[in-house]
Amino acid sequence: MAGDLDELKRLVTAFRDAREWAQFHSLRNLIVSLNLEAGELLELTQWKSDDEIDGLPADFHGREALEDECADVLLYLLLIADRAGIDLDAATRAKLAKNEAKYPVERFRGSRRKYDAAQ
Repeated sequence: MAGDLDELKRLVTAFRDAREWAQFHSLRNLIVSLNLEAGELLELTQWKSDDEIDGLPADFHGREALEDECADVLLYLLLIADRAGIDLDAATRAKLAKNEAKYPVERFRGSRRKYDAAQ
């Protein structure tokens, strides 16, 4: 997966650099933009039932909108990681290890409670 993320990051930064947009990409601006795009992803669910939302991937236009918004979120996440010098592959693996310790399978299988909530 690291190779895939590295290749995507290379493509995204090449796109950015060809347009000389790095000057606008402070860490703050990138984080704000990520959240705006996440809001657009969330907007796809507005006023819809769970069944309608679950049907988005099967609908041509719904799937395209879902793909576009997911891609926008990933594009900004890659730019944030690039700007901050974060290895997303390593960070994700480290976070999974932390979550494994917080949420051991034998205690949390099928449970939605938070790790620090009383049993």
